[in-house]
Amino acid sequence: MNELITDIKNLEIETLKNLKNSKAQNTLRAYQADFKDFSSFCAKNGFNSLPTEPKIIALYLTHLSSFSKFSTLKRRIASIKVVHRLKGHYIDTKHPVITENIMGIKRKLGVKQTSKKPLLINDLKKIINVIDEEKNESKKYQNKALILIGFAGGFRRSELVSIEYEDVDFVEEGVKLTVTKSKTDQTGIGLTKAIPYFENKTYCPVISLKKWIEYSNIKNGKVFKVSDKTVALTIKKYASIAGLDNSKYAGHSLRSGFATSTAEIGADERSIMAMTGHKTTQMVRRYIQEANLFKNNALNKIKI
Repeated sequence: MNELITDIKNLEIETLKNLKNSKAQNTLRAYQADFKDFSSFCAKNGFNSLPTEPKIIALYLTHLSSFSKFSTLKRRIASIKVVHRLKGHYIDTKHPVITENIMGIKRKLGVKQTSKKPLLINDLKKIINVIDEEKNESKKYQNKALILIGFAGGFRRSELVSIEYEDVDFVEEGVKLTVTKSKTDQTGIGLTKAIPYFENKTYCPVISLKKWIEYSNIKNGKVFKVSDKTVALTIKKYASIAGLDNSKYAGHSLRSGFATSTAEIGADERSIMAMTGHKTTQMVRRYIQEANLFKNNALNKIKI
């Protein structure tokens, strides 16, 4: 009997580990932060946060709507649902009191998101030119490789800073980079991104990556010794020095910059998705639409 109890306890421990491993650490931290805010709201107002009720979530959403974006509200609902599920509780987030309330808030707020600008070729070159003037050689080589590889590979910030020496394979045509796990690949199937040599050596991501690895004498572990937050801060820093409005750029600007820039020169959505790892065409088509705003503009036919 004691052996059976021990086995059950071991199974419970392994099950908890599996539940945690089913989500990326960044995602779990986001869920926890969201639920912490919900718990704080409940504590202040005398409500139960776990388990909670649909009407409490509806009140919380109304409270948030006065100072938060609509996308934040949607994410908070998802986080509350996930935490309940992980703790063994059921909560109906499709209950009419929630869905009707969220529809009303949507009409009131609108859902237009103030997304950051994609880092397009001309501005990318301005930033690289500034980095080339960096006096600190370590910062110069790492930051140049970080931004050029991030752009050319259409990387998410978390993927970019997770590149390990073992994931890098220099070949005759350029470099192959293996993404072992990403936001849309939690099971670790992996994705290989191929980046060719650029004609202009000053802006070539392959040459820049080689220089950084040789300079820093990296033989194992992380290639870039920075956090995902540092990616955004690095872009903002050099964008400001280059005379650009750094408030319009973030870490995602590299990824969206790649998608928009390649769409501008005629790359199809399948080719773009093969590099970015997008699983659906919705977001990629937004980038293509943005790239074609002037290219396929009806006003181009007007001769005045």
